[in-house]
Amino acid sequence: MSQFQWFATIITIFVIYFLPTMFGGNKKYFAGILIVNTFLGWTLLGWVGALVWSVCSPKKEVDK
Repeated sequence: MSQFQWFATIITIFVIYFLPTMFGGNKKYFAGILIVNTFLGWTLLGWVGALVWSVCSPKKEVDK
């Protein structure tokens, strides 16, 4: 593999790993989703849990 392919593979893995955090960016419990994804995302259960939490949690309330 060339250096570019290694770099592209690492970036792809990084994006997939933090997908729950990206989905939860505008959610009420973003910090919790980030912590679970960061520390337990390497386990399949932790990653799926963070993904479900990020999809099902309510959005942040916007002050008007």
